[in-house]
Amino acid sequence: MIWNVFFQAQTNNTEKNNPEKRTYKELEDEFYKALPGDTNNSKSIASSYLKKAKSENNTTQIAEGYVMLHFDEDLPNALKYLDSLQHITQNSKENTYPARIYLLRGNLYFRNDNLQSALNNYILGLKYAKEKGNKRQIAMAHISIAYLNNYIGKHEETAKVLRHYAYDADYMNETEINSLKLNLADAYIEINKMDSAYALIQEGLQGSKKSKDVYRYYQNLGLLGYYHLHSKNYQKAIDGLLECEKYFFTNNSGSKRNQHYTLLYLGKSYAGLQEKEKSVDFFRKIDSMVLKTNYIYPELRDVYTYLIDYYKENGDKEKQLYYVDRFLKVDQVLDTQFRYISRELPRRYDTPELQQEKEDITNELTKRKSLFYIVLSLLLISHLLFINVYFKYKKSEKNYKKIAQDLIQSVNEKRVVKNKEPEAGQEIHPVENTENSEDKTSRTVSEDIAQTILKELEIFESKDQFLNKGITLGSLAKKIKTNSKYLSEIINTYKGKNFATYLNDLRIDYAISRLATDRKFRSYKIPFIAEELGYNNEQAFTLAFKKRTGTPLSIYLKEIENMSSN
Repeated sequence: MIWNVFFQAQTNNTEKNNPEKRTYKELEDEFYKALPGDTNNSKSIASSYLKKAKSENNTTQIAEGYVMLHFDEDLPNALKYLDSLQHITQNSKENTYPARIYLLRGNLYFRNDNLQSALNNYILGLKYAKEKGNKRQIAMAHISIAYLNNYIGKHEETAKVLRHYAYDADYMNETEINSLKLNLADAYIEINKMDSAYALIQEGLQGSKKSKDVYRYYQNLGLLGYYHLHSKNYQKAIDGLLECEKYFFTNNSGSKRNQHYTLLYLGKSYAGLQEKEKSVDFFRKIDSMVLKTNYIYPELRDVYTYLIDYYKENGDKEKQLYYVDRFLKVDQVLDTQFRYISRELPRRYDTPELQQEKEDITNELTKRKSLFYIVLSLLLISHLLFINVYFKYKKSEKNYKKIAQDLIQSVNEKRVVKNKEPEAGQEIHPVENTENSEDKTSRTVSEDIAQTILKELEIFESKDQFLNKGITLGSLAKKIKTNSKYLSEIINTYKGKNFATYLNDLRIDYAISRLATDRKFRSYKIPFIAEELGYNNEQAFTLAFKKRTGTPLSIYLKEIENMSSN
């Protein structure tokens, strides 16, 4: 069953009396919110809309007027309005045409149960929508064709399409999404996904209450009746469906589709309770409506077979023969439609869609293949780079180990200190004993002062005062009773390095020796060792160690342990 969604018009009497003074938007809103069956009001609004558009020579709005007018006309007149629409839009640059015309014709034929013509127009609408790249129209065509699939029993395929457009298409508006969910719930019932169907129906009931959308509420209530019928909760189904009957048959507030299916579900529910007379009453009402409207749908077979069996049991051959004749006529129409849709849908829709899907998949696979080779090439390059880095690291690691081993060996052999004490009476000469440095020193610092500062530095080194935290050039100069300039020049000249390097080298040389000889000291955590050596943090210590020795601290410690255990 396919449900239609409309909204009740809410306008004041003053506006209704002067429709042509209102905007196109106001007229459209009132028209599309009108209830099904309220044809007089709808036609009046549509006529005023078209009159206003023609008086203003507004081609776009004239087209909209033809669209609005065709809804409440019989098939021949409605087709004339759509022909007028086609004529006035034949040179339109909008990407909605001509697809819109074919989709509207398809809907018109669908409402009039000419499913063959409906399918033909949907296929054309889809073709032109794809040519113009109009994704909304493509969606409408797919959805309409999905309803035809539902008609021939392909409920799984119907549910798949409706689910996609209800949840994954951000270009569908709220009204369209509500309609999709209503029909999706119906498809779920057909494929026995009852929990999913129930959740959607409850969502529809609550949403319609919140928005005060009475028509939508009764549509969902009718579908809830079908849910209970399918679940064999016949009395629950009847309770809700009787409310729907009262609403849909009052003041033309329901479409013929709603009216037919409400009676159908009531008849089947009473049949489930074995209340045959009540069931027959509803089924006879349906037959009477079919005779008036010629509205034919697949479930009518159930209606007529039930009536035939009922009158056969009661020995009423005249009525039995009548309903046999009715059944044969209806069945012939259904069979013709079913055979046409069953044959043409796969040929004209499923196959082209599959071919397009195949092409899309092929293109996607080609892209993936290209991407695969790109990724593979990148992985290969990365792997080669990794191997290169790995072997460089291994080579570096080997060098690091050799340096560490040499340092440990040197400590074990000499228990070295940074600067040797000179023999008694021997003068200390600068490391860089160049002519320029001597001339520079002699000009700035006298030999007596230089010797005094150097002796103070010997004390500074021998007593491990360089381990104190926060030592600066200024603080050390003050301590040894000289100035920063003299101290800096003596260290640069006699030690061959600046103050910062001098201090770092003393600390690291101390660390090299003590770590190699003091098991307890090297058992401490690195941050503690760094603090003991006068560094502010672990990182400063490890960087200074690597710079001074040429090997990382971690490898030096590891080699100490390795050599100690051998």
